[in-house]
Amino acid sequence: MKLPATLRPILPILILPIISSFVIGVVMLKLIGPPIADLMEFLKIWLHSMESGNAIILALVLGSMIAFDMGGPVNKVAFFFAAAMIKEGNPQIMGAVGAAICTPPLGMGLATIIGKRLWSEDEKKSGVAGMTMGLIGITEGAIPFAASYPLQVIPSIMIGSMVAAAISMALGVANYAPHGGPIVLPVVNNKLGYVAAIVAGAMVTALVVNAVRTLSINAQAKKEAL
Repeated sequence: MKLPATLRPILPILILPIISSFVIGVVMLKLIGPPIADLMEFLKIWLHSMESGNAIILALVLGSMIAFDMGGPVNKVAFFFAAAMIKEGNPQIMGAVGAAICTPPLGMGLATIIGKRLWSEDEKKSGVAGMTMGLIGITEGAIPFAASYPLQVIPSIMIGSMVAAAISMALGVANYAPHGGPIVLPVVNNKLGYVAAIVAGAMVTALVVNAVRTLSINAQAKKEAL
């Protein structure tokens, strides 16, 4: 873009950001946003239809949704559904979701501790950061691992979150805060059950992802040997 010399300094810090934000905003509102909104509405209706069914199956579904995109649209549908159920007098659903929320980052952090040879030094540091984020209920702490190894990590954290949610539901854990992780313990009924669900989910995540990673590394080594 050819601009007068007086305007060139603000090109990268004002003009380009405004133009690019406008373009992306229009794309999100007109192209990407509507189908995502339709999908979220469909998932919300589906979850409401399951509410009167088997509670454990509902917990498994919610746990998988929470871990699937780690803070994305699918995660948010499950989260807001559970949060709405608190007002409806069913905080057990939020108990299941609260346990599932922190399982991915805690599980991935634990995986780097018990399977040190499987992870690089940078990944081990990400594991420590992930565990810190998990303690305060931030699922996004697992994103660096999912970005590097999506086919290994995403199924593993989904399994772990499903286990955490199912155990929480089975033990009748009630969470009265629209959030998750150990940080909400003060407003959780059956605190021991909640902690047990989180620990079990994190352990399952760590064991599954390390097993899958080991198989992947061994397969790659055999391929290179050939």
